Amino acid sequence: MTKVAVRGSAYDDLCIVNQTDPIMYIAGYLASILIGLSLGLIGGGGSILTVPVLVYLFGIDPILGTAYSLFIVGVTSVIGSISYSRHSLVDVRTAIIFGLPSIVAVFLTRAYLVPAIPQEVLRLGDLIIDRGMMLMLLFAILMLVASIGMIRPTTKSPKSPQSALTHRKYPYILILIEGLVVGSLTGLVGAGGGFLIIPALVILGRLPMKQAIGTSLVIISAKSLLGFLGESGLRGLDWGFLLSVTAFAILGIFLGMKLSHRIDGARLKPTFGWFVFVMGIYIILKETIFS
Repeated sequence: MTKVAVRGSAYDDLCIVNQTDPIMYIAGYLASILIGLSLGLIGGGGSILTVPVLVYLFGIDPILGTAYSLFIVGVTSVIGSISYSRHSLVDVRTAIIFGLPSIVAVFLTRAYLVPAIPQEVLRLGDLIIDRGMMLMLLFAILMLVASIGMIRPTTKSPKSPQSALTHRKYPYILILIEGLVVGSLTGLVGAGGGFLIIPALVILGRLPMKQAIGTSLVIISAKSLLGFLGESGLRGLDWGFLLSVTAFAILGIFLGMKLSHRIDGARLKPTFGWFVFVMGIYIILKETIFS
């Protein structure tokens, strides 16, 4: 596999793209459709695949991959959230309360925390964990946590969420804290965090599942895109490649939203969860034993 570094930006040695394997490129674009398809069908999970697709199929460096992922996930989620908004399936109050701390956290993480991570993070005997490996391992752990949430039965939202809120104070503090945590994770690994946001909105915000999905897409799109804007050296990115992958993901979310009227996304969720689980194990093995 021949790789080439794109120079002239803050990402000098990170803009690495596989240029010689068309089969991997085709697989990457097909997987990009799957990213959007999952978001359209089950409202999450697709973004957890974005970094592995960029790193292992397109040959992008993990640090750069997390930046690319923020843009791809953000734009794709915008498209999905517009459809949900038209059907009044977005809770604006919850989106603001959850979204604002999440946006601040992802922006600060991308602007200050990620650049501060040293090239060599840890040395364990012959095993050297650099920042790229650390992010991929963190991502793999996040995938395993996400997969468990997908495999387990979905928590059913109350039949009358609004009436339930009249008997319980709206949990502003808990939602704010959840927003900060999810925003920090998004900034580190580039995943939208829908698998964390949706359960929080259902359990803490007492939203029906479809409204939780619509609200989640709004939050994901805002924090991902604003986090991406916190990157340095945006002019030096491969915009042609980035926009092409995003276009395939958008195609996937349109297909997913159409299929969602015919296919029960809740039934597909456990199957997708097992797929994410296997992918997480694969990343851990590839980054450690088979590196």
